[in-house]
Amino acid sequence: MKLKMKISALLAGLLVSAAAVGMAHSGSNVPPLAPLGDPPIPLDNKQSDAKIKLGKMLFWDPRLGGDASTGCVTCHEPDQGWAFSDSLSRGYPGTVHWRNSQTVINSAYLGKQFWTGSASSNESQAKSAATGAVAGNGESDVMEMRLAFIPEYRDLFKKSFGTEYPLIADAWKAIASFERTLIHNNTPLDKYLRGDKKALTPQQVRGMSLFNGKAGCIACHNGALATDEKYYNLGVPPAERWEDDGLAQITFRYEQYAKGVTQKMYRKIKDDAGLYYRNKEKADMGKFRTPPLRYTKYTAPYMHNGSFWDLKEVVEFYNAGGGSNDFTDGTMAKNKSPLIKPLGLSEKEVDDLVAFLDAFSGEELVIEAPKLPNYAPLPPPASN
Repeated sequence: MKLKMKISALLAGLLVSAAAVGMAHSGSNVPPLAPLGDPPIPLDNKQSDAKIKLGKMLFWDPRLGGDASTGCVTCHEPDQGWAFSDSLSRGYPGTVHWRNSQTVINSAYLGKQFWTGSASSNESQAKSAATGAVAGNGESDVMEMRLAFIPEYRDLFKKSFGTEYPLIADAWKAIASFERTLIHNNTPLDKYLRGDKKALTPQQVRGMSLFNGKAGCIACHNGALATDEKYYNLGVPPAERWEDDGLAQITFRYEQYAKGVTQKMYRKIKDDAGLYYRNKEKADMGKFRTPPLRYTKYTAPYMHNGSFWDLKEVVEFYNAGGGSNDFTDGTMAKNKSPLIKPLGLSEKEVDDLVAFLDAFSGEELVIEAPKLPNYAPLPPPASN
């Protein structure tokens, strides 16, 4: 009798342990996927029709840049997922950017923007991109003066902010206001989660089960945005363009210098050290912020350096247990997340999961480009 009781207790303990492991693997201890609501609006930058109209024009206007050739839309093309459909984004003339361009769709919800979270809002993202050396390369005083010589902009800035002449800080606020209208929250997944059980196909429902369970995607891609906004090293291989594209290599080396790495690291590094550049913590080498999964149907290629050209490649990468990246002393490889392990998905399960990922994207968001206003002489000062 005592032996039977001990065996029963042991089996019960094993079942509890197995259930706990299953819960952890399925992501039940993290926020579940959820429908996306309205974006947060900061108290110091309320929306207005005039401000949104101005922001849309400025988003397209290359005069918010160094030589008046590179605007927001240069790297965030509406017909390319509001991103840029090459492995590395466009750069300022004479350069190539060193990371993949991320979409601005739903960026209004993010508290960490760019691949290493170096901007905390749409306003700071717009400024950083417009003034970054390999992006817009703009000088604030020059850009501000250009805006002052455009009568329609003077009028819109006055309506939006009450200023007689445009201020460059308000330009970032206007662009951010426009970007907060670029919302994608009525996808098949949103409809399903709101109660429409016909919004997903049977294959997508199977894929969602894998997403939440066997594949473990929910561990990092959770909540309404399908991102935990945390940082991970997945073992993504270095950008191929650094091997044979001289301009990309020059930009990569420039970024090492600009971010203040050691001389040894500058001479030896062959990969993007990610979050390390911001905090100089070796434990963060090769880590990047989890990207949201919304609108991904239109934003290929994927990963911080555009390593994969379709979502099936991405799923197969995870199914194989990620990849391997390295630093001169092996530090980066050691930082690979323990969450990244072979998944054991069959070919059918891979296809089901890819089908579910499509449910994060609804209809493509298409907006007609605005007509940009021309320069004109400044009005003469009022006489006394």
